[in-house]
Amino acid sequence: MTTPSRIVIASRESRLAMWQAEHVQARLGTLHPGAEVVILGMTTQGDQILDRPLAEIGGKGLFIKELEVAMQEGRADLAVHSMKDVPMEMPEGFLLPVISARENPRDAFVSNKYVGLDELPEGAIVGTSSLRREALLRSRYPHLEIKSLRGNLDTRLRKLDEGQYDAIILAAAGLIRLGLKDRIKTILTPEQSLPAPGQGALGIEVLNGRADAAAWVAPLNDPETAHCVKAERAFSRALGGSCQVPLGGYAILENGQLWLRGFVSTPDGQQMVQGEIRGNPDQDEALGRQLADTLRQQGADAILARLADCK
Repeated sequence: MTTPSRIVIASRESRLAMWQAEHVQARLGTLHPGAEVVILGMTTQGDQILDRPLAEIGGKGLFIKELEVAMQEGRADLAVHSMKDVPMEMPEGFLLPVISARENPRDAFVSNKYVGLDELPEGAIVGTSSLRREALLRSRYPHLEIKSLRGNLDTRLRKLDEGQYDAIILAAAGLIRLGLKDRIKTILTPEQSLPAPGQGALGIEVLNGRADAAAWVAPLNDPETAHCVKAERAFSRALGGSCQVPLGGYAILENGQLWLRGFVSTPDGQQMVQGEIRGNPDQDEALGRQLADTLRQQGADAILARLADCK
């Protein structure tokens, strides 16, 4: 492996994205003590359009396109992403050689008034940016009012503190990473809110053909997390997973087996198909596809057809 003299990391400029990039920067600095490791901060289209739900403006790719252009133009060697923001179909010419160790992948209930979802009274306003969370809430807590919540983590918390919402649902990982764990009233169980594919994990993206950059970051890969996230993403990909599809996929390793749970739903939560599968972690993507096939046989196709008609 060629020892790098300089490594440039492309990152969004939100506080959480910068934390993630700085985390990778520090680890690469330890791995390559002679290298200068710098961060190229960028504002993406996904960061700029905050008045509409993500599903309406083009999906998750809006958060990474500018970072990929920076790599194509030679201004950056790699990009750091939250894996749940990475589209299920990687654009041609790019690779994800690293999925690093996962922070808590579950959803967090955040409120200044209530301790959990079961405490919320009829008509309470809950904010979320996710169709997945919205579908689960509408299915299990039909008495609540669900309102869209966009913006970075600090903006979302400010809107809660201003009284615009009675509670908001966020990824626990982001709150923990930014030292905001005390804002969490309850960590939701997978039974309450099955996480999004890749939630809590970081991915490092490089250009296909940059074997040098892939080698620089390779030691940061966490095999256990990678198996789980690959299974989750394969499940989502097989069901056309995107911001327009309310879908959850969550895998863990238990007793040497990979245990994957998944669901797909209509946005109103009225139709939902869910299932689970266990198998060899080395068969991660095959297990994801197999669970997707099982859900299709149980009615997921009809749900996906309804969603396609709504676009």
